[in-house]
Amino acid sequence: MKRLKASPFLAAAALLLVVSAGLPLGVSAQVPEIFKDADIPLGEKLLKEHACSACHIRKVGGDGSAIYRPAGRINTPGALRGMVDLCSTELNLGMFPEEVTAVAAVLQRDHYRFPAPRK
Repeated sequence: MKRLKASPFLAAAALLLVVSAGLPLGVSAQVPEIFKDADIPLGEKLLKEHACSACHIRKVGGDGSAIYRPAGRINTPGALRGMVDLCSTELNLGMFPEEVTAVAAVLQRDHYRFPAPRK
């Protein structure tokens, strides 16, 4: 069976489709409803400000990424948001609900990638 080579034309066509759909580059069209209106830049800022990675490194070692996707524990977008809310409460961060959602949306984008439910 003959393998198809990726061509610059195909790459450009795919990029054009993403741009013409009005999506920022690197953002999937399939975002769970709970994260649709999330403020991604705010979530990124809060993750750095509250040193989330440093806490995760202390908890699980390595680069801290092992904390994401513990077997069967966080398996829905709502559970992810709930875990971020729990961290905020346990660490007395005082995050508002929209801040919790923003942080969870960044984690969704970077680590979890739950698919949006089909309509």
